[in-house]
Amino acid sequence: MPKKKKIRAQFRKNRNVRARTTNWTRRYQQHGFEEEAPTQSERISGKGDLNRQRTIVGEHCDDEETPGLSVHLHVDEQVCRPGRVLSVLGLMSMVEDEAGAVYRCATRRLLKTLATDQRHVVAAGDRVLFRPVENTEPKEGCIERVEPRKGCICRATRGRQQILVANVDQVAIITSAAEPRLKPNLIDRLLMAADKGGARPLICINKIDLVDPAGLQPFIGVYAQMGYDVLLLSATTGFGIERFRKALAGKASVVAGQSGVGKSSLLNAIDPSLQLHVQPVSNETEKGKHTTTTARLLPLIGGGYVVDTPGIRQFQLWDVTAEEVPGFFRDLRPYGNLCRFPNCTHTHEDDCAVKNAVADGRLDERRYESYCHLRAGDFE
Repeated sequence: MPKKKKIRAQFRKNRNVRARTTNWTRRYQQHGFEEEAPTQSERISGKGDLNRQRTIVGEHCDDEETPGLSVHLHVDEQVCRPGRVLSVLGLMSMVEDEAGAVYRCATRRLLKTLATDQRHVVAAGDRVLFRPVENTEPKEGCIERVEPRKGCICRATRGRQQILVANVDQVAIITSAAEPRLKPNLIDRLLMAADKGGARPLICINKIDLVDPAGLQPFIGVYAQMGYDVLLLSATTGFGIERFRKALAGKASVVAGQSGVGKSSLLNAIDPSLQLHVQPVSNETEKGKHTTTTARLLPLIGGGYVVDTPGIRQFQLWDVTAEEVPGFFRDLRPYGNLCRFPNCTHTHEDDCAVKNAVADGRLDERRYESYCHLRAGDFE
């Protein structure tokens, strides 16, 4: 039997005093602040104000291979069962085992207290090892370990990483031709998140029955020329639903987009047995009402599964630097090496091949403006 590996892991500082204290005026009048100074150093082995480490059984993970995970914990695999997270509801997660039984699981305290940039340690679509609790109804358990992830869609929320969904093959980016209006810049951000997460993007434009489809052809052509698949759909009339059904069949997919574009309506159209709750768009704001409140993994009749996610009103990219942005724009890549300067940012330099291509009409001006915003650090 191989020897268990012990490592030092960083933990959250959850035993410290409150970061914000009250009665500042009284403290100043009684003591002043001249003698106070921030902690400069401490012993690396201690558990003080700056450092909190423990020795655990497991191994370190590569953040690039397993987004959001820093430690792979050792667990007793004879006691635990493999499962997949269907949804996360507050502190509890719904986990389905290999036999199809669903357990209501809490998360192991050791997992929750590990230092991480993640907002939540467990996400919909995660493969986990959980320990079932005997003789409980409904069935209950405890998630002991989150397995390495792939195909993750992440965003930044208040400076922390939020994994919307894990272990998916493709991302169906749902937008609407009208009610609410089309948001190309949101599509660009979701395309970047899909490419960074290792998932295949699929652009779907719903509600084409509300507009003249001919007016969308220039927009569609821009993305089609870059190799992206674009589907025109209408959940109301059924146009394009069969193509959408075939695109999702047998794959692990996630539907993502702003609120009110018809994500749940499209899923009901391809699989009526799902019976997802839907609502009309607000007449006052022409925005969705956030009917879907949590990401849920749903099996499809045609095979595979899909994750229905809540509507997105803003999407801030996670862990993307300004220097990485050109690599995510497929249409800019052929011109990047033709610029005069090897470190050209394609924003203000002279003899820039990208700017010349925009001026000549070979690159879409709207896409270039989107690139400039992201290059300037506007990831929100």
